[in-house]
Amino acid sequence: MLTIFVAMLWNTCFSEESIAYPRKSDGIRSHFQRDFDRLVFSSPFRRLQSKTQVFPLPGSKFVHNRLTHSLEVASVGRSLGAMVGHYIAENLIDNKDLETRDFYKNHLAYVIASACLAHDVGNPAFGHSGEKAISNYFINHSETLIDGKSLKSYFDQHEWSDLINFEGNANALRQLTKQYVGKHEGGLGLTITTLASILKYPCPSTEVNGKYKHRKKYGFFKADKEVYQIIIDKLGFIKDPDGKKTYMRHPFVYLVEAADDICYSIMDMEDAHRLGILSKEVVSSLFLNLIQQVAPDTHITTEKRYLTIEDDNESIAYLRAKVINVLVQRCYTVFIENHDQILKGTYNETLMSSLDETVPAMEELITLSVEKIYRHPHVLEIEVAGYNLMSELLQLYIPAALSKVKQPQHQTILRLIPRQFTGDLDGDSYYLRAMNVLDHITSMTDVYATEHFRRLKGIDISTLQ
Repeated sequence: MLTIFVAMLWNTCFSEESIAYPRKSDGIRSHFQRDFDRLVFSSPFRRLQSKTQVFPLPGSKFVHNRLTHSLEVASVGRSLGAMVGHYIAENLIDNKDLETRDFYKNHLAYVIASACLAHDVGNPAFGHSGEKAISNYFINHSETLIDGKSLKSYFDQHEWSDLINFEGNANALRQLTKQYVGKHEGGLGLTITTLASILKYPCPSTEVNGKYKHRKKYGFFKADKEVYQIIIDKLGFIKDPDGKKTYMRHPFVYLVEAADDICYSIMDMEDAHRLGILSKEVVSSLFLNLIQQVAPDTHITTEKRYLTIEDDNESIAYLRAKVINVLVQRCYTVFIENHDQILKGTYNETLMSSLDETVPAMEELITLSVEKIYRHPHVLEIEVAGYNLMSELLQLYIPAALSKVKQPQHQTILRLIPRQFTGDLDGDSYYLRAMNVLDHITSMTDVYATEHFRRLKGIDISTLQ
């Protein structure tokens, strides 16, 4: 029987249990700390080094990839977790509850940092264009016949919704928890607390509703609903009264989300400066205005120090660090001021959205990023190339996986799928077959996907000789 909670509790919203089995720390290192280490040494995290953040990876200029972005988000998240954890321990927890006080003082920072490391592991190659390519492949081929049946007819409503709205957030939960062939039970063995902290959208694809922050996208595939429900039940998520399988966000999600929001908005500006897309004067003016509007008492000393640094890259890096610091402080304040609403699930904002009206410089920064960075020709080129490439790979793999009448070419293409992703390829569920193909496709890095595509299309077979 499903338990309905009217509010989460600070002393029951965390646990060291994993998806697969109950446990508690048996040494100096807690499982919350081990989550961080498990992720750093994992294949899904390591693959982020060859996945695009915004700008194309090749070239001599040093810009961020998904891995460096995730490390920076983890650094910011650790600070937020430590600050909020200290406040909760000192002000919201009974002095006699030593276990809960210990968690917030010493371990919340690890939870947030770990979730920050993990937040992008479900993103396919080529970022959001890769996500769109997967979704649009199924949309554009919905009536394509496979064994005399349309592609869409192989799936029920929920399954089809997952496929035509492919979501990297849901894929992150899957990659972290699925027991792939020959792998450990429970995936990476992360605590359910860390997993809960990346559930930005605790709802299925069939209940997405843009009016609500927690339902803007979806957080789990139908194939992973049991894992999702374990997290929900064990940590006492609040039921969304307007959704059948939808819940309100876990409080820790807000900290992970804020760390990500801070880093991508600020670091993209620094990359744009390094690439010569934005001048030092434009970036420094934006950063200084932002500091003045968020923390005016620090503006004068920051500007004086900035003017003493002669190296252009170093001076921008200095301002970037100061901007991140004032934004962390602001997000901490917003969390504390709204902690009661956050715990009750009634806070329908993000920690960074509080800047919209009070900090015009933030809106100016976002507008400039869209116009000058995200619409830059090099960024658009990689988006288009990645979209076409991912679409072509799906066109090769999906018909081969779904067809009951295996043509020689189908059998050949399926043999290229690594063993760990072949668990359901011969099963009765067409949905699970498709998901196994997506496991393979989304695990590819930008470089591997490009090389794989060129080989399969006969464009370049030199690397096979």
